[in-house]
Amino acid sequence: MTGEIQADAFSFWYGDTQALKNITLTLPAGRITAFVGPSGCGKSTFLRSINRLQDVIPGTRHEGVIRLDGADIHAAGVDVVALRRRVGMVFQRWNPFPRSIYGNVAYGPSINGVRGAARLDEIVETSLRRAALWDEVKDRLRQSALGLSGGQQQRLCIARALANDPEVLLLDEPASALDPLSTQKIEELLFELRGSLTVVIVTHNLQQAARASDHTAFFFLGELIEAAPTQTIFTAPSDDRTEAYITGRFG
Repeated sequence: MTGEIQADAFSFWYGDTQALKNITLTLPAGRITAFVGPSGCGKSTFLRSINRLQDVIPGTRHEGVIRLDGADIHAAGVDVVALRRRVGMVFQRWNPFPRSIYGNVAYGPSINGVRGAARLDEIVETSLRRAALWDEVKDRLRQSALGLSGGQQQRLCIARALANDPEVLLLDEPASALDPLSTQKIEELLFELRGSLTVVIVTHNLQQAARASDHTAFFFLGELIEAAPTQTIFTAPSDDRTEAYITGRFG
């Protein structure tokens, strides 16, 4: 299965400020990995480095390597647009385009060369079904996406990312601004996606990490303290700092 991510001694700087320090980590293909840790510890920086979103920020630099299926994503000649098709991203705050529900999902395939109404119809329906949204919107596909609820808009953004058939889906606190029912739907969606692609989720919600992930990585002050199967992290962490965070003594 494709979609394995490997970081080897990866460090990252914003100007003179080092945000990540020698991160060495493997994210297994087809599994859900949660990044946890206090605010400002490097979780989102590492997440956004996986599809090179940090490239757009002036004054940044990195050392070390991140590989996708064995290939260095920063190597000379890498097509960043193609990389971001393979590694989709969903942000903390939903950001649908100001167009129809259909137009949001069809946008990526259209600009990537997919032609023909029947093919686009198929991609839109499949993506919305994978995002557990089809039954709620199938009768109003031509209506504005901005008329959906917050939880629906977030699932639409996931459908939009899935429409490009990525191997990896990155989610940066996708449920932090949602109500409990919408959060539950997002977590159920993650279970449906498990096995079909690699999912990496940044979350401050430890209960969510415990419920929804196969593996958990704990970051602190720019360092990866430990990474292990989620059950191990929550029941028998190997580092005292991990235990202190998991049990609520700081964070």
